[in-house]
Amino acid sequence: MSVRKLLNASVTALAVVVAGGGIAACRGAEPPVVVPAPTLDNPKADGSLQTAVVAGGCFWGIQGVFEHVRGVHKVLAGYSGGAGPTAQYEEVSTGRTGHAESVQITFDPRQVSYGELLRIYFSVAHDPTQLNRQGPDSGPQYRSAVFYADATQRRIAESYIAQLNQGKSFAEPVVTRVDALKGFYPAEGYHQDFYLKNPDYPYIVVNDLPKIRNLQTLFPQYYLDRPVTTGIR
Repeated sequence: MSVRKLLNASVTALAVVVAGGGIAACRGAEPPVVVPAPTLDNPKADGSLQTAVVAGGCFWGIQGVFEHVRGVHKVLAGYSGGAGPTAQYEEVSTGRTGHAESVQITFDPRQVSYGELLRIYFSVAHDPTQLNRQGPDSGPQYRSAVFYADATQRRIAESYIAQLNQGKSFAEPVVTRVDALKGFYPAEGYHQDFYLKNPDYPYIVVNDLPKIRNLQTLFPQYYLDRPVTTGIR
């Protein structure tokens, strides 16, 4: 999000907290939706780590959610969908680079499969029915997108979206794009582990901490109380 949007969102979030009488009264986060497991998945047990790249609003919250998922080894905030030279925060924030704020998830498929990661992504990490916006943030850089690394990931993602739409898991159609991964570019260091470094930041309190509580409630089998971190300062 741009510095201006960040400031506006923070002030608004803080006002909601004060007016509501506490964090419990906040309504910033999108409500979770219980979705079925994907009928098509590709769990592997050969011990090799895999990566998944997804986008769905400000990358602070998406990163925070997946840092609490069992089987995940690392989550980087970054940019996908555009060219390398424009993968910079201020440029991406204009909405004209083709990039989306994204996360790269390195995971052990013996503990959590690609399809199971997508289930968490669609259920608690963001609202996949919102087009080019998420919570207080709007613009194509906040779009919902799965960036597939190979044909298998593409089949699983497309099949799952069709399954969710056919089963009417959401009140509105899923608008998540499924695009080929052309590159993932890590974001600036101050964006990495932002939620962990700034747990009392108003935007985090209102928009992102509820997502992590929802993960714990809806997916206790995958929830890790002690999150993984990037180690980037």
